[in-house]
Amino acid sequence: MNINLPIDHSTNVLIGRRLPAISLPCTTGMDIDLTSLSGWCVIFIYPRTGNPNETAPEGLSEIPGARGCTPQACGFRDSRDQLVDSGFLNVFGLSTQASAYQQELVQRMSLNYSLLSDPHCKLASSLGLKTFDVEGQTFYARITLIIHDGLVVNTFEDIQDPGANATEVLTWIAQSGEA
Repeated sequence: MNINLPIDHSTNVLIGRRLPAISLPCTTGMDIDLTSLSGWCVIFIYPRTGNPNETAPEGLSEIPGARGCTPQACGFRDSRDQLVDSGFLNVFGLSTQASAYQQELVQRMSLNYSLLSDPHCKLASSLGLKTFDVEGQTFYARITLIIHDGLVVNTFEDIQDPGANATEVLTWIAQSGEA
């Protein structure tokens, strides 16, 4: 088993940063230019969603924060209407998995938002996001970005209960009065 734990970067440096000029494949079949996102947006970044027909890389589930991607995705699905009502017209999930793999998840879990594929960790390289390697594969460490007009205004990291992350975002929206 080959596991490299994430390097500890502080995401506080992300607040106030602009999203980089990169385009990522989306489950809609189009590429999304991150600089084109306007208004309020949430991008939850996760290591990997499972597929019932595939086994996860050995040791992945031992990485702190690596489990819970599907509950997190479902939490955002179930909270989508509330997020839209709060002004968040764009909700995206993002991982290193290929769009074809992500499209299967969108269909299987009836997701009502799109997923972005970043297999080469372009966003991680641009913003200094945490990643980790397991069995020669690179995965994102879990983080949620709150974006307004392309600017990072808040982050959620060290997410203890991925299934409750969407509720945490909604609580932040209500308490901050930002959206």
